[in-house]
Amino acid sequence: MAKAYNPSAVEAAWYEWWEKSGFFVADANSKKPPFVIVLPPPNVTGALHIGHGLTSSIEDTIIRWRRMSGDNALWVPGMDHAGIATQVVVEKKLMRERGLTRHDLGREQFNAEVWKWKDEYGGKILNQERRLGASLDWSRGCFTMDDKRSKAVTEAFVRLYKEGLIYRDHRLVNWDCILRTAISDIEVDYIDIKGRTLLKVPGYKSPVEFGVLTSFAYPLEENLGEIVVATTRPETMLGDTAIAVHPADQRYMHLHNKFAIHPFNRRKLPIICDAELVDPNFGTGAVKGLYRGAENNEMRLGTCSRSDDIVEPMVKPQWFVNCSDMGREACEAVEDGRLEIIPKQFEADWFRWMRNIRDWCISRQLWWGHRVPAWYVTLEDDDLKEFGVYVDHWVVGRNEVEALTEAGTKFPGKKYHIEQDQDVLDTWFSSGLFPFSVMCWPENTADMKTFYPTSLLETGHDIIFFWVARMVMLGMKLTGEVPFKQVYLHPMVRDAHGRKMSKSLGNVIDPLEVINGITLEDLHKRLERGNLDRNELDIAKAGQKQDFPNGIAECGTDALRFSLVAYTAQSDKINLDIQRVVGYRHWCNKLWNAIRFAMLNLGTDFLPSENLDVKSLPCGCKWILSVLNKAISKTVTAMEVYDFSSATSAVYSWWQYQLCDVFIEIIKPVMSADDNNSTSASVKRVTRDTLWICLDNGLRLLHPFMPFVTEELWQRLPQRLGDSSRKESIMISDYPTVIKEWIDDEIESQMVLIESSVRSLRSLRMAYLLLPKQRPEAFLLCKTDEVATVVEKGATEICTLASLASLKVLRESDVPPVGCAVNIVNEHLSVYLLLRGIVDAQLELSKLEKKKEELIRQQEAVTKKMNIPGYRDKVPANIQEENLSKLNKLMAELSIVEEANENFEKLLADSS
Repeated sequence: MAKAYNPSAVEAAWYEWWEKSGFFVADANSKKPPFVIVLPPPNVTGALHIGHGLTSSIEDTIIRWRRMSGDNALWVPGMDHAGIATQVVVEKKLMRERGLTRHDLGREQFNAEVWKWKDEYGGKILNQERRLGASLDWSRGCFTMDDKRSKAVTEAFVRLYKEGLIYRDHRLVNWDCILRTAISDIEVDYIDIKGRTLLKVPGYKSPVEFGVLTSFAYPLEENLGEIVVATTRPETMLGDTAIAVHPADQRYMHLHNKFAIHPFNRRKLPIICDAELVDPNFGTGAVKGLYRGAENNEMRLGTCSRSDDIVEPMVKPQWFVNCSDMGREACEAVEDGRLEIIPKQFEADWFRWMRNIRDWCISRQLWWGHRVPAWYVTLEDDDLKEFGVYVDHWVVGRNEVEALTEAGTKFPGKKYHIEQDQDVLDTWFSSGLFPFSVMCWPENTADMKTFYPTSLLETGHDIIFFWVARMVMLGMKLTGEVPFKQVYLHPMVRDAHGRKMSKSLGNVIDPLEVINGITLEDLHKRLERGNLDRNELDIAKAGQKQDFPNGIAECGTDALRFSLVAYTAQSDKINLDIQRVVGYRHWCNKLWNAIRFAMLNLGTDFLPSENLDVKSLPCGCKWILSVLNKAISKTVTAMEVYDFSSATSAVYSWWQYQLCDVFIEIIKPVMSADDNNSTSASVKRVTRDTLWICLDNGLRLLHPFMPFVTEELWQRLPQRLGDSSRKESIMISDYPTVIKEWIDDEIESQMVLIESSVRSLRSLRMAYLLLPKQRPEAFLLCKTDEVATVVEKGATEICTLASLASLKVLRESDVPPVGCAVNIVNEHLSVYLLLRGIVDAQLELSKLEKKKEELIRQQEAVTKKMNIPGYRDKVPANIQEENLSKLNKLMAELSIVEEANENFEKLLADSS
């Protein structure tokens, strides 16, 4: 066994073995209770970022725990086709490599190029999930554009349309001029503009003016005069297709259903009514005209969260989902307990949004995506032949044959031809079906029967409305059940300073860089490969240099996972400090050393006993099993309510503070005892059995959080001879459960007193600057028989843990020897450390005096520097911060020296 833990060596081969062994695969025919999570499908264009790392760490921890706890655990992977993002990536690739636009290729050939790109480059992120140890059932992996998911999308559209929940209408939508498509309301971010402001806009070389309201006049047909309309985007008037007014605005009541004439191309612009998007008190109360003036205008400016383009409200024919009833039903599901939202604080957001939900625009003017399964019927005797001009000429079907049948039923005896809508559906529409489309709905498959509804939806709270709400609405409507019983919303990951991660700040953390380690130089190179301008690049590099002056040390997957899961206590934001991850990597080394100690001391011929008589065990063994029980209970209780921070704390505390810091230390004398002594040999045998039980249970307890190192170490533990219950892998072994026979509250209470005594003695050792090799005598003054009995039983443990030469228990009438330092444990117990002959108090005082003089000299120098005239105004802020930090450090050191000085003066006085 290697002397030190090496994460890359430990993590190299286990995942491939787990996957090949079929440990991740769930059985639809199993009698075990199902527990199901679907992985939020990452974009096909995506690469792993720290948010994915958090999602994967939490979900894999849950699924491994449930699998070990006896559930038929299924974690389904999937990938989202990401309509807008993927189309943009492939369009840029075509232009860069071949100088072509998608229009040069045509729709069919362009989509073939996208599929080709997807097969070659897409899905990289799912392979990266393997590095995180994600025990996903890859046999059920799916893609939102594959045949089965596409069938589900079509079926959902058809059913919702037939129920009257999907409809087509000319309405104001959020139009992205760069992407040339409509986007939904929740894809719009807002910035507040106080007046005339110049902003950078994608596609424009120079900044564009905002915060100005420009009025234009459009002539009306039938000699009705003109209508003056107001806009904040006059440059878009060439694309105007309609003029919107508020239906209750008295100024325009006579113009309802009339037409204005576009002054440049003479197109007829319908005057439509919209009560939601038109404010009758804003400008002229009509939206869009020939110049009539301009004025400063305070405004909220909508921007697209995907492209950063300015969103333009435009009247466009689109497909919409009526969400009112579905939103109300989603509220009722939370109110009556069918759906639980965790943390509960997000319920208020859920109710507020669902009770005020607006209809959802689901059509997108893209080529990549699920094409809308609707056909426009052009009748031979139609007056207007323009595609889509008659709202009542649409038919919907699962395929063209169905659409033709629908058209024949709708227009009997008429001659016509049909043409499918060019638009595709919003990506979130297919994602909204994911919990049941992954089970191959609408087919009533074995997976659908066994694994739906799913158990838990775990995701970031930032997409509660983008995705979670839509899954609930569509799931309840199309399957009659909530798609999952619980929703756990995890926090957003920020940097150590609480800032949102941004490429321009240089604080974006790639999980693989934390796992593998990376130099500062290579962090800079990653930035240089991006698209930051020179100023942004300099700022980002400076940020990296400040946060990672020596780069990022190799931490490994287990340390990263444990850190992220432990951080979830931070409510809605996680301020991720990489040094904490480094700390857990060092802790992995402590686990490694604990197993090395066991392997050296158990011996090559050790075989764990079949049964252990707990009542006959030494006190230390009874104690470690009892506190192990407590750790198991705390961990399981915390996991059941998704309190991951408490779970990690319980596991960590037992391993670190009870097993490694106490138990392993107190059994070292036992393990080194002479085997020829029958009593020593007997104690050693049961102590070895206890140690094995602790390591076996402890590793299984820790496994869901740290899968790689626990598998590596568990496989090294000796096995019981002929133990048929032992599994091939720790990941399919049983999760530890509480064993009543191990509960011993009395022993735990006694150990609390022993540990308190040790802490008091260690505090004295530190106060008097004792070296580890210096082992003084100690005396424990007990004021009750009960306390005396406890410390006498634990004398060996106290001597071992406090590094003592000997320990004597004193009663109230006894007097400790001269030359002792004293510390009070509680009202019934005091500890005395005999320092006479070990510590030269006079010499130590002399050393401390010199140290004190040097610290005072440095403190005065820094103070003098900080008190020079103009210091606050002239000295850079970072230098001022360094000086203040240096001064605080010097003052803290001086306080420690003065306290030590007092201790030695007291020792001198007591010894005289």
